[in-house]
Amino acid sequence: MEQHNNKKVALIAGAQGVIGRNLIDYLLTQPNWEIIGLSRRGGAGNANVKHIAVDLLSRENSEQQLKQLTTVTHIFYAAYQDRGSWAELVPPNMTMLRNVIEVVAPIAPNLQHISLMQGYKVYGAHLGPFKTPARETDAGRFMPPEFNMEQQRFLEAYQQGKSWSWSAIRPSVVGGFALGNPMNLAMVIAVYAAISKELGLPLRFPGKPGAYDKLMEMTDAGLLAKATVWAAESDAGTNEAFNINNGDLFRWSDLWPRIARYFDMETEAPLPMQLDVVMVDKETLWNTMMEKYGLQYSYAEVSSWKFGDFVFSWDYDFFADGSKARRAGFREFVDTEAMFLEIFENFKKMKVIP
Repeated sequence: MEQHNNKKVALIAGAQGVIGRNLIDYLLTQPNWEIIGLSRRGGAGNANVKHIAVDLLSRENSEQQLKQLTTVTHIFYAAYQDRGSWAELVPPNMTMLRNVIEVVAPIAPNLQHISLMQGYKVYGAHLGPFKTPARETDAGRFMPPEFNMEQQRFLEAYQQGKSWSWSAIRPSVVGGFALGNPMNLAMVIAVYAAISKELGLPLRFPGKPGAYDKLMEMTDAGLLAKATVWAAESDAGTNEAFNINNGDLFRWSDLWPRIARYFDMETEAPLPMQLDVVMVDKETLWNTMMEKYGLQYSYAEVSSWKFGDFVFSWDYDFFADGSKARRAGFREFVDTEAMFLEIFENFKKMKVIP
């Protein structure tokens, strides 16, 4: 897949999220990539990265901000809008994808590939116990609405007669360093641990009864970035979907005591609690901790409690078969425990937690 002057131009929608940021970081290590990041708030660019602030929910603003992007060769779509219910997620997330693709694809003659970021929602994982290990062919076999599958169907239909290809990337829960992200499990655990420790409490698993001993897996954000680019550049990735996971499974009952040891804390029997409820009044304590330990980020910036409650409520196995990507040529693995500890170390260095 050669490109004019060997220069590849990546357009990353959702550039400020944990997935988008790690994708940018990875592409910066690769030769011949120019990077354009799209997000609502934009960002400071440099010689290799240009950021554009755009409201992808607005067709008018999308056309205005994206009309000059004629050199794009690869679109990496990782934008996401959260809403209150599964049905409410469909309209905004479909609108944003349409506004990127329908504006940029027709004006970018060298467009080679569109990468769509999905997740295990395509298997109904968000609804309850689902078939495990989930295989790529299991997608969409449940009652809609579900925006990931709607997006894929749109992309497949829109591609007819075009010269570019697409891929759909399906990570498990993503582990990585990002702030102000509503879906950051490592942040939930780190901040919950820091507050528990400050209160002199043991680190107790707060999830549903039954969630503690179920099989789980994660996807490292760095691994995900590599896999996403691999699928976009490899012939094996042409018009295919891939589950991307670390390659190991764990149970919280085994990992949780190890996390507690890292934080030098005791642990006791799990105690189910809604973090979104019990952590509401902890901002004053956090402000005190900020002053005491020189922490750099406000309570609002480090709070992802709803997402923590969501993940810790899975009292069923949560994993997919990642062997399709390995058979096709992507063979990287990450140790999940090591991933968590590295993220926690980064949080300490960045003064997110003490």
